[in-house]
Amino acid sequence: MESKHKFSMEQRRDCKVTGVVEVHSFDENNILMETVDGMLTIKGSSLHVGRLDLEKGEADVDGKVDSLAYADKNTLAKKGEGLLTRLFG
Repeated sequence: MESKHKFSMEQRRDCKVTGVVEVHSFDENNILMETVDGMLTIKGSSLHVGRLDLEKGEADVDGKVDSLAYADKNTLAKKGEGLLTRLFG
């Protein structure tokens, strides 16, 4: 697997991502993937994961990209724990 993370995009449409560990969820408006540098959320319209090779850590994303956001895996876990604690604690 690719050990470095890189994101490239052309005209807000054709994206290439390296350092991909796993794609957690996707639909035509959101893609959530884990990279070696943290969780990456891609928001847009008509999004599609065209090619995914987890052995190489590569993914291609097609569609119109409106935003990208990164979060630490640890930050997401803490938020999830807080939510569960609030719901059931």
